Amino acid sequence: MVIPENLQFQYDFEVGSFQVHPDGKISLTSLADLLQEIAWRHADSADFGRNLMDTHQMWVLSRLEVKVNKFPTWGESIRLFTGGRGADKLFAFREFLVWDRNDQLLARGMSSWLLLNSETKRIQRPEQVLPPTLFDPKMKPAWQPGKIVTGGELIAEEEIKVRLSDLDLYNHVNNTSYIRWVENLLFDQGIRPENIAINYVAECIQGDKVVLKLFEKESKFTIEGKVNEKIVFLAEV
Repeated sequence: MVIPENLQFQYDFEVGSFQVHPDGKISLTSLADLLQEIAWRHADSADFGRNLMDTHQMWVLSRLEVKVNKFPTWGESIRLFTGGRGADKLFAFREFLVWDRNDQLLARGMSSWLLLNSETKRIQRPEQVLPPTLFDPKMKPAWQPGKIVTGGELIAEEEIKVRLSDLDLYNHVNNTSYIRWVENLLFDQGIRPENIAINYVAECIQGDKVVLKLFEKESKFTIEGKVNEKIVFLAEV
């Protein structure tokens, strides 16, 4: 089939029993896992994924927004699409679409990434490494994940200890682990989010104690995560 909206890569998945909540609908965390997986598969297929580790380069997710029209359910076959959406200064953008088998839109996501030297942690311009067909520095999307500002009434607080299952290949907390923490905190308050925006501000490592705070203001919920009073992530639903 033709890949929609000038995206560049497609992969099909089936929603597993381990990816759903008790109501049978996929969790936001599992959906984010699939977005991360197709991003890596696309990058690996075009030689700008895991092979970058050989030259001491790494992708760091800076911001992510996911908007869900309908949550797919256990056993449902879904089709994911992704592709580069240009660059703006130091950020490279990647968009995602999730369709059902009838080509109906289930969810849409946009993400911004930084390319770092894994040894020096210095940021590199995407166009110095990537072909312009993937991340054209002359093209930038109208939809860019925004900066999140927390505030309002504090309605819940929780402390999370970073454990092995939270970590990624680089021994940092995986970006979807933050979403799992947020989703669990919200569910404790009876809130089932259909959209999420998240800013990844600083890294967390095993053993860190992350204090989560949930705020409500004008029917909006924001969450901040801090380690020793340093903000490591912000989220909004």
